[in-house]
Parts: sequence; C-alpha cells; structure tokens
Amino acid sequence: MRIAQVAPLWEQVPPPAYGGTELVVSLLTEELVRRGHDVTLFASGDSTTHAKLESVHPKALRLDTSVKDYGIYDMLNMSRVYEKADEFDIIHSHVGCVAMPYSNLVKTPTVHTLHGVFTSDNEKMFSHVRNHPFISISNSQRDRRLGLNYVATVYNGINPDTYEFHPQPDSSPYLAFLGRMSPEKGAHLAVEIAKKTGWHLKMAGKVDAVDLAYFEQEIKPHIDGTQIEFLGEANHQQKSTLMGGAVATLFPITWQEPFGLVMIESMVTGTPVIAMSLGSAPEVIAQGRTGFLCQNVEECIDAIALTAQLDRRACRDHVLINFTAKRMADGYESVYQKILAEKYLQNGHARALVLR
Repeated sequence: MRIAQVAPLWEQVPPPAYGGTELVVSLLTEELVRRGHDVTLFASGDSTTHAKLESVHPKALRLDTSVKDYGIYDMLNMSRVYEKADEFDIIHSHVGCVAMPYSNLVKTPTVHTLHGVFTSDNEKMFSHVRNHPFISISNSQRDRRLGLNYVATVYNGINPDTYEFHPQPDSSPYLAFLGRMSPEKGAHLAVEIAKKTGWHLKMAGKVDAVDLAYFEQEIKPHIDGTQIEFLGEANHQQKSTLMGGAVATLFPITWQEPFGLVMIESMVTGTPVIAMSLGSAPEVIAQGRTGFLCQNVEECIDAIALTAQLDRRACRDHVLINFTAKRMADGYESVYQKILAEKYLQNGHARALVLR
C-alpha cells in the first residue's frame, strides 16, 4: 500500500523526550516500512525515518522561537499532503481537526486517529465530518453523543526491545512519576501520596508554559532533592531506567486519559502501575495483576504495599501480548484494508450503474 502518515509539526518524529503522539507515529511508520509498504511521513524536517520524509519546516515548531503563527505551518502541511493525495492509497492523519476539511476535497480516503479529547469547540468540526472513518485509541475515548463513524479501536503500542526488564526494583525503594507537570496528569497527587506515606518519589517530565504557574505553586515547593526529587524532562533511556527501578509508577490522573503511554512503558519494564480509574486506565491495566485501579488518594496509598506481591514478569508479558508496535500495526493494516475494500466496492458499483 502507498500510505501517507501525517504527524503534528510541534515535535519531531520520534520525539527526543516527551511526545506521545509523535512516538506512536514513528513506531507505526517504521513498522509499516518494515512490512514493505510505501510510506511517506509528513512531519517536521528534523524527524528521522526510513519512510520518505516530507516537511514544510526544517525543525519542530516548539524549538523555533522565530515562529509566531503556528497555524500557518499546519495549513502548509495540509496543502502539501492533499496536493499529493493521488500518490497515496490512503492518508492516515494524526493531527485532529486540521486535516478534516481537506479530506473532503480528494478521492483518496483519510482515516483519522483521535489522540486527544473532545471539547466544546472541536465538537463542531467532528459533527461536521462525522461520517469520516475514525479510529479511537481506547474504547473509553469514544463519545457516543457525536455519532462518529468509528471503524476500530487500535491501542497504542511500543517497541518492548528498547525497554530493559527489571525483575526486581532498586534496593533503595522509591515510587516513580513520569509525565507532564500538569493538573490533568495528577503530579500534585503523586506528591501528596509521597508526603502522606513518607515514600521517596522520583518525578520526571516537562513543564509546559501553560502549566508553569501550577508547577511553581503545587510541585516546586515540595521538591527537596531527598524525599521528593524532580529530574526534569527525561529521554527514552532515562525514563526506562526511572520506571524500571521503581516499586510502582504512580498514574494519579484527574481527567479522562485517552490512552496513557506511561502505563505500558512502566509495565514493560516490570513495574506495576497505581492509577486512578479514569479514562483508558481500566483497559490498559489488568487489575490486581499488573497494577491497581483506585478511586482516590487513600486507595492509591493502600495499593503501594500490594504491588510487592505482583509478578513483574506478568507486567511485561501483559504489554508483549497487548501493546506492542507490531500489534498496533496489525490493527491499522486491518483498518486500511477495510477502508480500501469498501472504496473499491463502491467504485465498482458506481461503474456498474454507469454501464447500465
């Protein structure tokens, strides 16, 4: 198949540190290339891929302080994609609403993977194109009110070979937190859990400008370098080591998380996850086997002692069975084939009507 993968321009593919969508796009693109597909990746110019790379800007937008109007580059990117639409059998968009108006203008089908959440603003666009083929990254992400044409749920996947398995946590016990320092990710709740229990907490993640005040007020005052450590934004190897050495990874989210790569990244290293039972968490964590789903901070605290009873190999095996890049690519290949089969069937029916 000739496949276009369309990534956000905000971060390079794959991301050097934080960037869930860009990591998923990279792993999917490389696996599709490995399977012999003709893949073109539309991404920032500093991206690295074995596919053909098309870009309208030389580096990730977040790294370019000279860029003042990010929307211009999104429009340029969409123009590049859809001007070349006839070169592809299918276009796979990971950029949300920005691609949707363009996809009505060409015959090449576009499938949209939803990586975010619905808002009162973007719902207007989704309702406008509700018949497009959509892929959810968890069943909990779906919003039935909008009547969208969901063709599949395809869980995100990772390459387990790039994560070291830790059969035992470090001899100096600690809890890990990895993610954006934001209210949604529950960084403040991770701190609360550590403070109430006396556990050593190691935290890593980026601080976006929009979350700077939150970080300064809710997180930074508790960072003492002894009980509460903040390690900054971690690269792949650093986060793998951080989570792998932990007794448990805390995932105390306060929002309906669409997926949450941190959960599978932790489990593949052997470390169980203690999560709030919101969003995709019940679909990703095997309750009582690879972690615990909790309703509040007190339940998270109670779960810490229970994690010592869990089989860390079972945590990794859970990911190997359900959340690998190969499993993810299988799901997307199946969607592509289904959409193209429907297209050819419709075209054949149309030709038959003309001949009559």
